[in-house]
Amino acid sequence: MSENFGEFLFPLKKIVEGMTEFFIPDFSQMKTLKNYAPSKVPVFYNPSMKLNRDIAILVLQAYQRTINRNLVVSEPLAGCGVRGIRFAKEVNGISEIHLNDINPEAFKLIKRNIKLNNVEDAVFLTNEDANLFLSQHDAPHKRFDYIDIDPFGTPVHFLDSAIRALKNKGVLALTATDLAPLCGVYPTAALRKYGGFSLRTEYSQEIALRLLAGCLAFAAAKHDLGINIIFSHKNNHYIRLYAQINQGAKKANQSLKNIGFIYHCFKCLNRKAALLTRLLVVTDCDECGSTLGSAGPLWLGKIADKDFCELVEIEVCKKRIGDENRARKIVRLVKDESDAPPTYFVVDCICDKLGVPIPPLTKVISQMCKNNYKIWFTHFHNRGFKTDAPAKIVMEAVRKALY
Repeated sequence: MSENFGEFLFPLKKIVEGMTEFFIPDFSQMKTLKNYAPSKVPVFYNPSMKLNRDIAILVLQAYQRTINRNLVVSEPLAGCGVRGIRFAKEVNGISEIHLNDINPEAFKLIKRNIKLNNVEDAVFLTNEDANLFLSQHDAPHKRFDYIDIDPFGTPVHFLDSAIRALKNKGVLALTATDLAPLCGVYPTAALRKYGGFSLRTEYSQEIALRLLAGCLAFAAAKHDLGINIIFSHKNNHYIRLYAQINQGAKKANQSLKNIGFIYHCFKCLNRKAALLTRLLVVTDCDECGSTLGSAGPLWLGKIADKDFCELVEIEVCKKRIGDENRARKIVRLVKDESDAPPTYFVVDCICDKLGVPIPPLTKVISQMCKNNYKIWFTHFHNRGFKTDAPAKIVMEAVRKALY
């Protein structure tokens, strides 16, 4: 039901997410908007990011349990404040949450939502530019344990200030929704924003995540900081990354050893990963001789920590977040593929290349297992899998699965 408040220039609607009630702009009453778009409403709120926020709660709680002390948390781009207020109500062991938004209307709405949820003692609010807000917390005694950056578009504009505002062993959570550059539609834009070329392949969403991770590794290294990616996932229109920041030039150097390139053959689907430290320049496919496409420089290290994923999985069982089944499935798949090599195969794409019908995925996997190759299912694609087998073996398994 829509409600009107004199201090706002737009009608409000109260909704519930998790354990939190909050007000958002009532889109149904805004005659100037023909189609809903989060970027066009007076205060940013994206309902399709609920799963993102659900998993953030699970990850933050798991992180709090690993360090076993009260946390100081920050969200520099708070929108209507739902993420930070949910942290306050649904995550144990948080002493302070600092919310910020440059939009004056957002500031007023967050203030109302804080009061509605009775979290005034724990949640503090500012109305500043996000980078300015973060730069005011770069002194050692003012830094945060956890910073969540969830923008509309790219998070790269906030990396430097966020990194400086984190404590040692603190966690930086990043969302990127600009998947067109990251997934190979605009590779030059990806180079400009993220420092690496993207590539349009069946596993382009994994390349997108690895480009974001590589960009973060380079940004951290400038400040003599290394990164350890403890969890990551993708959904339809965004990628999400959680990285622990570790102080020290040696840690930074160690992180940069995970930077490299992915080379892909569009003719035979062969692919290989090459670390930058080996100075290996690959131009032709070693299977068919075709010219290879390349993505990078990007992160070739692990994009999730298996032990941490197990802690997150425990939190899924403890908390009632509304989408337990979806969250549990993502966490389980991310955990299972945490030790897998980069890139994945998609049966449909292989069949399209071969010009054959699509066999059941289970038959393809059975053929692979007969030859003792390892298989990991992936959360990136429901008909995708990772393997230590070369592309020619995978394609042969698809052929055999037809009979």
